[in-house]
Amino acid sequence: MTGKRGGLEPAARKLVLCVLFGSALFVLWSCQEGGRQISPVAPIPTATSDPTEAQLLAELQKKWENPQVHYELARLYHKAQNWLKAEDYYNNAIGFDPANRAAQAGLVKLYLDRGDPTKAEQFANSYIHQAASASARETLRLGWEFRQLNLDDYALRCFRQALDADPNSFEANKQIGFYYRDKGDTAKAKQYLLRSFELNPRQPDVAGALGKMGVVVELPPEPAAPIPGKPK
Repeated sequence: MTGKRGGLEPAARKLVLCVLFGSALFVLWSCQEGGRQISPVAPIPTATSDPTEAQLLAELQKKWENPQVHYELARLYHKAQNWLKAEDYYNNAIGFDPANRAAQAGLVKLYLDRGDPTKAEQFANSYIHQAASASARETLRLGWEFRQLNLDDYALRCFRQALDADPNSFEANKQIGFYYRDKGDTAKAKQYLLRSFELNPRQPDVAGALGKMGVVVELPPEPAAPIPGKPK
């Protein structure tokens, strides 16, 4: 089947091409399932962009009482320094969800950003009091949201208030410990993080933070899996 130059005859070349083409079709067909393309490897995740104003407004057309969409619009207008619209949408989010701690913290930040610290203090006091009336957990949630916006003084007030309400709260001790760690106050950070770990030793993040500060603690072993059929 070789020609004068040692190559394949035209008929043989056609046969090889047909085999290769058929193999390719088989591979492509094998990666299909009911018309749905199945990737042979895990796809690379693509970064998702923040929703646009038009997209968010369209969502409100479907369901006006969606507090999360109002909050996202408030953030968008806040970033653009459109103070009036941002204030309206923060208030809408809180109106539909009175315990929306992210929107509450955002509204306080809005008043500070637009140069009204008196109003910011007034609203912060109101929200901290409201959260404290609910539970120490809600106070911690509000404090965490304040921290995300670098409103550290309000955050610390929340964490301390939660700790006063529940001195044995490992979460309150942890949040205060992390607060002081981020501020570079290692002594206070160790104090609160150690207390948090004593109250709940199953906290890898606390153990890791203490380890970086030279305090070695051991996580308890994971409980053994129950034996099937064995009475508890």
